[in-house]
Amino acid sequence: MERRHHSVATLVADATPQVGQRASLGESAAHHARVRRLAIGDEVRLTDGAGVMARGRIEHLGKRELHVLVDRVESRPRPQAIELLVPVGDRDRMLWLAEKATELAVAVWQPVIYARSRSVTPRGEGESFRGKVRLRMEAALEQSGGVWLPEIRDEISASDAVRHPAPTRIVLDVGGDPLLRTTMATPVVLAFGPEGGFEPEELDAFVDAGWRAAALGDSTLRFETAGTAAVAAVRAALDLTTED
Repeated sequence: MERRHHSVATLVADATPQVGQRASLGESAAHHARVRRLAIGDEVRLTDGAGVMARGRIEHLGKRELHVLVDRVESRPRPQAIELLVPVGDRDRMLWLAEKATELAVAVWQPVIYARSRSVTPRGEGESFRGKVRLRMEAALEQSGGVWLPEIRDEISASDAVRHPAPTRIVLDVGGDPLLRTTMATPVVLAFGPEGGFEPEELDAFVDAGWRAAALGDSTLRFETAGTAAVAAVRAALDLTTED
């Protein structure tokens, strides 16, 4: 019987794969392999989420674990760094944004608690939620074939966010200059408000601290839309700078 053809699946490994070693992956990877209808002998890609991409073949596939014999390993350069100051808000919207941030190779996921974050329920914060963010990011990495997972940080206050040091600090504001007219040096840090937006004093604090106010257009966007669009625009701008 002719064997089914599979595109090469990407799986996230807990440890950095090494040539000649058997990588043992857990229940999540085994489930992903079954969903993809993979079988023993199929080739897969493995990444540690820190720039390493390996290839190997499945030697064992059970309900709770997956073993891969690694035969090739390569390291890929880190994309120019974008750090995302994510407003603590609705859980589902934050998880959706976490997927897109991973697909766009965001370097840092930094949640920020703003005044209007407190009125959201259920909101995404705390250690348990950060675990959910990590799982969603790993799934996005597997789907996109990427090799870099964002660094997930603990929540900080709005005042701490304002003091974040970086060469390029951008706060999204519909009244700002067009985002793509902003000169950028990495790392680029992007801040944007939660549901309902910033309180006026919060936005003033960013601007007074030297952050550049930038707009994505004339419309007020949901925070997950604004974050995704801004990261995509900055990533494209940085890639053009690299080519030049």
